[in-house]
Amino acid sequence: MANSELRLGRIRPAPENFLSDEQIQSVKEGRRDFLRKAFLGASAAMAVPAMARAAGPGDPAILNLPAWTTSLGLPVAANPYGMPSKYERGLVRRESPGLTRVGGSSVAFTPLQGLFGIITPSGLHFERHHQGWHDVDPSQHRLMINGMVKTNAVFTMDDLMRLPSVSRIHFIECGANTGMEWGNVAVPTVQYSHGMLSCSEFTGVPLKAILDMCGADYKKGRFILAEGADGSSMTRTIPMEMVESGEVLVAYGMNGEMLRPENGYPLRLVVPGVQGVSWVKWLRRIEVGDKPWGAKDEAVHYIDLMPDGLHRQYSSVQECKSVITTPSGGQILLDKGFYNISGMAWSGRGKVTRVDVSVDGGINWRPARLETPVLSKAVTRFNVDWVWDGKPAILQSRAVDETGYVQPSYGQLRAVRGTKSIYHNNAIQSWKVVESGEVSNVQVL
Repeated sequence: MANSELRLGRIRPAPENFLSDEQIQSVKEGRRDFLRKAFLGASAAMAVPAMARAAGPGDPAILNLPAWTTSLGLPVAANPYGMPSKYERGLVRRESPGLTRVGGSSVAFTPLQGLFGIITPSGLHFERHHQGWHDVDPSQHRLMINGMVKTNAVFTMDDLMRLPSVSRIHFIECGANTGMEWGNVAVPTVQYSHGMLSCSEFTGVPLKAILDMCGADYKKGRFILAEGADGSSMTRTIPMEMVESGEVLVAYGMNGEMLRPENGYPLRLVVPGVQGVSWVKWLRRIEVGDKPWGAKDEAVHYIDLMPDGLHRQYSSVQECKSVITTPSGGQILLDKGFYNISGMAWSGRGKVTRVDVSVDGGINWRPARLETPVLSKAVTRFNVDWVWDGKPAILQSRAVDETGYVQPSYGQLRAVRGTKSIYHNNAIQSWKVVESGEVSNVQVL
C-alpha cells in the first residue's frame, strides 16, 4: 500500500502448547495460578524470532530457487487419504488441562483461531463424550423405532442409506461452550473459550420420513426420545415440532464422507440450532411419547441454574452468539497498520442478519461484512477492516439474528442469569490489545 499508515500488519499465532507435562499435572491437581504466566511466557518466546528481522540485500526465498522447484515431487497417491501439511501439525483439537479427570468424559476443542470460512474440517470437529467413543461396525448397528407408532421397526445401515437423502450445513455447539467464563476470565485462547463449536455439511434422512414409515401418532406423541449406543446410553427428549419441521436428520455423512468415529459413526442425530448433547451419537433408538422423559442429562445436567436457586430445564436452543477469532487471545500484533478482524457468528433460531464490531470496548460499533453463504442455523463468517495505531484496544463482536435478538453483554446476561451457571453462555467476548501487541482474554460488563 502506498500509504505507510495502511501497511499490512503481521500477527504472531497463539502458542499451541504452552504447558509442560508437569504443569498440566499441577492443573489437574487444582493449582492454576501459574497458567497465565506460562501462557504469556510462551507467547513472548514465539514473538522474538519474528521481531528480529535483519535488513539485507534481498530475500533469499525470492533470489534462490528452493529445492521443490528444482526436483521431482512425490507421485500421485503417495498418501491414499490426504492429510494436512507437516507444517500445519500444530493445528489440532486439544483437551483443556484440568477440565475433567477422565478423558473418556471430556472435551477436545476445535482450534477456531486457525480456520477459514464456515466449514470445520472433519478431523478438527470438536469432541464431547460421556463414556468414550468406539469405532462401531456398521454391519452390526441398528436403529429401532418404537413407542407411539403403528409399527415398531428396526433399520440396518443399508436400509437407511437406501432412503432418499438430503445434505445441509449446520453448526453444532455444546451447551457448555464458554461455560468456564461464567464467573470470570478462565482460559487464554479462543480455542478453549469457544472451541466446543463446529460447522459441517451433514447428510442423512429426515427423521420425519422415517417416523411416517412407522405410522407415528403425531397428535398424541408430541415428543421423541433419542438414545445412543455409547456406554452412557445418552438419552435426550426432543419436541415433536422440531421433527415435523423436517430439519431433524438421522445422519450418516459429514463433509462428503461417512461420519468420523468420534463424531458418532455410523449414525447420529442432527438437531439444528439445539445444543450438541441432543445430537445423539451412535443413534440406536427413537421412541415416540406423549411427555418429556426427564432423563439424567436433562434433569441434572444441561440445565440453567437461575439466581433464585431454581433450575431451568429444556432451554436447548443455542441463542445468537459471535466471537472474533483473529486477532484473539494469545496472538501478538507485530506491527502497527492494517488488520482484517475476522470471526464467526451463529444462531439456533435462524440466520444471522448483522454483526457489529467494536475496537473500544463497546463504546462505538460499526457493521461488519458478512461473507456468503449466510445460512440458517449455520456459522456465518464476518470481517471488518481495522488500522491499529499501536494504542490499547478492546475488540468485541455483537451478533443479531433474524428474530431481532441481540447478543448480550456480560452485564446484561448476568442480570438475568447470575454467575453460577455452566451452560448457554452467549455473552459478548472481549479481547484486549496492549501497546506491545499482545492479545488477551478480558471481560467487559
